[in-house]
Amino acid sequence: MEFRIIKSPSKGTIDMLLRRMGNGVNKDLLCTDAVGLVQGRLIEMICAADIAEKAVGVTVEDIKGSCPQNMIMIAIFGDTASVESAINEIKRSIEKGNDLC
Repeated sequence: MEFRIIKSPSKGTIDMLLRRMGNGVNKDLLCTDAVGLVQGRLIEMICAADIAEKAVGVTVEDIKGSCPQNMIMIAIFGDTASVESAINEIKRSIEKGNDLC
């Protein structure tokens, strides 16, 4: 899996993510301090989303790939500390040798 954190994302970056998330997206995500991006296999992304939401108060959305049914990336929205904590919790789970879930 690959991980990135964008602190204080620009309007253009948020717009790009919103387009990839599709219809019915929570517009409150426009006012976020940070976005964590996690990319990997579908099964890993679903488990990573579960871990992130259980660890801290973040919102996780799937980011559509080249095909609408091809989810290979999730975006973790929240304040910077929460996004960092969520990603660190996912990484800890991997380091422990767990299959994430």
